Amino acid sequence: MPQFSRHSRRGRILIAIGLGALLVGTSACTRIRTHQGYQVDKLLVDSVQPGIDNRASVEGTLGRPSFVSQFGEKDWYYVSRDMRALAFSSPKPVDQTILRVRFDPAGNVVAVDRMGLEKVANISPMGATTPTLGRHRSLFDEIFGNIGAVGAAGMGGGSGGGAGGGPNGS
Repeated sequence: MPQFSRHSRRGRILIAIGLGALLVGTSACTRIRTHQGYQVDKLLVDSVQPGIDNRASVEGTLGRPSFVSQFGEKDWYYVSRDMRALAFSSPKPVDQTILRVRFDPAGNVVAVDRMGLEKVANISPMGATTPTLGRHRSLFDEIFGNIGAVGAAGMGGGSGGGAGGGPNGS
């Protein structure tokens, strides 16, 4: 009988260690959720009306935009994105809202457009090098390729003429 209780105690300890490892393992693989950018309030966004609102009323309702179009102040953008990652993996977008408010030259709202995840671009680099245009040169071409080019015409060498150098240049 004493042997049976000793084995059951050992079994309980092993079960406790296994459960502890399972709990630690699952907590390390917790999904991480983050929100970036503008907090979209559907009621406020729906209250912006073309032909009624202007820049001042949109700023009062929605706040300052995430960014403004680069060429003039025609469009205001409000960007909101929810991301999710598992432990140490790269975060992936789960939900995205891009709200574009377009203005006319007088500053009145012309249109309010909504876009989602379809605007997320997945850029996947190929290989370890970036392809470039131009000549493919070896290491030796790079090192020894300019021999004889120093002082050649059109290469900026010391071949007379030009601005500021000689008696006719100044």
